[in-house]
Amino acid sequence: MRIPGRPAAVLVSCAALAALCGCTVQPQGADGKGRSPVHVELPSSRAPDPTRTAEDGSGGSGTASGTSAAKPAQPMQPMQPTQPAPAVLWSRGDSGPGVRELQARLRQVAWLFDGPTGSYDDLTEQAVKGFQGKRGLPPTGETDTVTWRRLQAMTHRPGTWELYLMGGQPAAAPDPRCLTGRVLCISKNSRTLRWMVDGRTVSTMSVRFGSQYTPTREGVFHVYWKSRHHVSTLYHSPMPYAMFFSGGQAVHYSYDFAARGYAGGSHGCVNVRDETAIAQLFAQVRNGDKVVVYW
Repeated sequence: MRIPGRPAAVLVSCAALAALCGCTVQPQGADGKGRSPVHVELPSSRAPDPTRTAEDGSGGSGTASGTSAAKPAQPMQPMQPTQPAPAVLWSRGDSGPGVRELQARLRQVAWLFDGPTGSYDDLTEQAVKGFQGKRGLPPTGETDTVTWRRLQAMTHRPGTWELYLMGGQPAAAPDPRCLTGRVLCISKNSRTLRWMVDGRTVSTMSVRFGSQYTPTREGVFHVYWKSRHHVSTLYHSPMPYAMFFSGGQAVHYSYDFAARGYAGGSHGCVNVRDETAIAQLFAQVRNGDKVVVYW
């Protein structure tokens, strides 16, 4: 049985209760069928935290909760053109006046302590490598155009005395006895050895001789024995690439000469400081070739 006035009051109360509970009310149409529900969102009772940003997915402006804001695209870096490698001027095994000047300049900046020889040996290679590494250049040990310009900027043009310091002078004029045949032509005055064939100089290298009490003999001799890995039986010191010409005296490579230069002396032998040069000489000289030692 329907009571007048009560249904309207009940409906109003229910509608108010639904609004407070966050529910939805489904109105009835004239035909009594339900329509699509209307969703009602209640405002949040907590104010947003201005210290939290959209990037951490916890509020703020611009993004929904739990998602990160899109980062701006980074500008593309322009491609750098490939620089060609600097040209190599001199490297180990080379020789000539350019190498001699290089060595003299390395002495000026205290990277080489021996006198210039004109031959790019292991000491020169190590000096160039040290110079390069100190200045942030690739430590190749080869003298390229960049290394050479840097060294020139730090040094002065060496004079004759600097270029031929410590006995590295140009070879003296050959003795007349050196002008025929195959000859090791050795000058005590210029402290040099010429390897000559039929009056033509094939190669030249710096040498040192015996001390006052063990002098190197002068005269004309012949190579009578070659010993590649010789060790002195008297002094127990290595004598690589030994070419004996008078008793126990020989032309050979000297580790001491390479390290100390003319600060030392031999026990009568003719010492060579350039290992590359004497290795090539050892391969060419034959037993019976002439040796001329003169002042």
